[in-house]
Amino acid sequence: MDRVTEVGPGVAAGPPVGVGPHPRPWPIDPRLDPALLTYGDTRNVADRYRYWRMPAIIDDLDTRRHPFSVAIENWQHDANIGSIVRSANAFLAQDVHIIGRWRWNRRGAMVTDRYQHIEHHLELSDLTSWAATRHLPVIGVDNIAGAQPLPGATLPERCVLLFGQEGPGLSAPALAACAQVVGITQFGSTRSINVAAAAGIVMYEWTRQHARQAPPA
Repeated sequence: MDRVTEVGPGVAAGPPVGVGPHPRPWPIDPRLDPALLTYGDTRNVADRYRYWRMPAIIDDLDTRRHPFSVAIENWQHDANIGSIVRSANAFLAQDVHIIGRWRWNRRGAMVTDRYQHIEHHLELSDLTSWAATRHLPVIGVDNIAGAQPLPGATLPERCVLLFGQEGPGLSAPALAACAQVVGITQFGSTRSINVAAAAGIVMYEWTRQHARQAPPA
């Protein structure tokens, strides 16, 4: 859970986020940002990236990204997209593809969109053509009749994980484009779970099956 220190009168502040100014002498490292060294680094980044310039963080992530992509339909301006982008960053997806409307709510991404490669496709066919040229199967995620339960399903190592919108789920054309559709096993009374939560579950399952290395310390 992210903690914040901006509070109103009479409200106790939580522990400070990040680190303060770096003591001198500063390390000699071109990845470090002089402004962050001077004033401190309170960004929402892992501790190993403290004081690093943003391009240096992206370059380092690019050396380790996993070979799965995430795609999201956005015909109705789904507010969950930011949270899905944040999970894509957490599980180090190769890239994120947004299909449909260009605009999406970045608030849920918590700035992680700056560290992800994000592509926009006006039509679903643009995404499927992109995937076909790279020989990437499209794996749909939706709790529909005939979907393979995620427990026991084998996710391809190189693939596109395609998510629909909150409520309607994957569109009919999207389902037709999928090589495989998986569903998340549920045990309660609700018909489906939030799409952002579903995306995090499926991305975690991909890393459980395919991640070759432990996360950096």
